[in-house]
Amino acid sequence: MELISDRHPLVVVVGSGGVGKTTLAASMGVLSARAGRDTLVMTFDPSLRLKDALGVGEEAKLHEVPVPLDAPGRLHASLLDARQTFDRLIERYAQEPEASRRILENRFYQQLSGTLSGILEYMAVERLFEVEAEGRYSQVILDTPPTRQALDFLEAPSRIIGFLESGAIRVALKPWFDEEGRLKAASRFGPLGRQAERFLDDVVGLDLLRDMAEFFQAFAPLYEGFRERAQAVEQLLRSPKTRFVLVSGPGEERIPDTLFFARRLEQAGFHLGPILVNRVHPHYLAENVPSGSGDPCRPTGWELLSWLGERDRKGLVELTKLLGREQPLIEIPLLPEEPTDLASLESLGKTVQERLAGWERYVSRT
Repeated sequence: MELISDRHPLVVVVGSGGVGKTTLAASMGVLSARAGRDTLVMTFDPSLRLKDALGVGEEAKLHEVPVPLDAPGRLHASLLDARQTFDRLIERYAQEPEASRRILENRFYQQLSGTLSGILEYMAVERLFEVEAEGRYSQVILDTPPTRQALDFLEAPSRIIGFLESGAIRVALKPWFDEEGRLKAASRFGPLGRQAERFLDDVVGLDLLRDMAEFFQAFAPLYEGFRERAQAVEQLLRSPKTRFVLVSGPGEERIPDTLFFARRLEQAGFHLGPILVNRVHPHYLAENVPSGSGDPCRPTGWELLSWLGERDRKGLVELTKLLGREQPLIEIPLLPEEPTDLASLESLGKTVQERLAGWERYVSRT
């Protein structure tokens, strides 16, 4: 089993927060380019740590940016900006410039594209479709936000399809307002209707309702394209060629999150690759160790390091028992310093690759 392989052109790196997903995704990208593949490492994590990991600037939000790496393959990085992706989507798929202008200038859209819950995940789906359709890269590595948001992304294609096939769209597309901007339903009931209209204006705001109605009507020609692209991404994420790499932290307290995420991935039909337990403290078995401080509130550095090593060892043993020998579980040691350049990222990637190969040899022998 290889960390990066031609058999898996899309690798999705997932896990909880603070476990080093972005650093590992960047190391995989460097490893892939070194192997001669044109590689894109992209992220939709709002923290944008990938920008620092690969040394790219804000322009990576606008387009893929080359990473200066002397390698047989090209390495690029991409940061997702949800608003810019949505605007570009409208401009690309609107049938006429006037239709595009109506949507982009609509006040409801301007609020929707920047603040609506879930819009980041929906735009990540669209961006992944664009990259796949362009076919410029033989290897794509997707770095995701922490667990909950990553699950929202994985569920986004089916949510898009469900919403577009629901009755809510048909209701929204009805002509609610007349040419004068008055509610059609209210005009039928005379004074009582006007009173109801004033009530709605006070509570909700008829201007907002008009903006919403205009947005849905202007957006109507794009619905089918949204559905088709969401279906394509859903198939891509569930393809046997797509591999999910789950990154976890050490220690027994991390086990529930790791098992939860692994189970959710498999139940949803995604293909889980190796689980990487990152930043594992060394476990020392030594004689004549330095004596302790004798004060549990003020341990020595050696006592603290020994305790952390023992804690991480117990967590690995327990997690291995719960997963079973069929699931690759790779221990990645805590490094003296966090990888901050391309050389150290490549070294980290090689360490993971070597340990994965070692796991495979061990399983084949036993």
